Amino acid sequence: MENASLTPLAGHLYVVATPVGNMADLTERARAILGAVDWVVAEDTRTTGALLARLGISRRMAAYHEHNEVEAAERFAGMLADGKSLALVSDAGTPGISDPGFRLVRACRRRGIPVVPVPGPSALVAALSASGLPTNGFLFAGFLAPRSAARLAFFEKHREFGYTIVLYESCHRIGKAVDDLVATLGPARVICIAREITKLHETFLVGPAGDVRARLAASSHRGEFVLLVAPDGFEL
Repeated sequence: MENASLTPLAGHLYVVATPVGNMADLTERARAILGAVDWVVAEDTRTTGALLARLGISRRMAAYHEHNEVEAAERFAGMLADGKSLALVSDAGTPGISDPGFRLVRACRRRGIPVVPVPGPSALVAALSASGLPTNGFLFAGFLAPRSAARLAFFEKHREFGYTIVLYESCHRIGKAVDDLVATLGPARVICIAREITKLHETFLVGPAGDVRARLAASSHRGEFVLLVAPDGFEL
């Protein structure tokens, strides 16, 4: 029997997770939905266009990013209300998680338009699952502020937070972020830095923050980073 979940329905928004690096992580369902919707709504149409080309898929695409999301959210919701099927994707991973997507999903919920998740890769979940840090609960706080004072204030505020903290950080600021973490939480706090998850140069640095900082300084700062902070008192 044909799997009905592989066929997009008219007037439905599909939130489709795409690989964060390894193309083999794309699910069968994601591939099928991307290949059959009326429109693919993408954070960067060039990035998504390359993905679709690798899959042998040709679909109409429209851009949806931080610079146009307020206006575009209502426009795409209107297309869905008219019966079109749309797939929302980000450059990598699950849309809406520290990426554009929230406003479109909210616009659909306000109008009663069905929103269907097509789950798959997520850098924060992948990093957490392989970190060795506690997973019974966690706080995902997205990207840290670019200013040191704001980062120091964040770490101070969460000094005694009882669960693992998960953060995204850019290659340009990861070293400074860890410096601020050590200055606030101390060199003994257990952390994990995950770099280039699922890619060729995937790296996990886990241990006391002071040791991890030294290992980070001696390694490449290229790529995408996830920074995880264990609760105070946790030991590996």
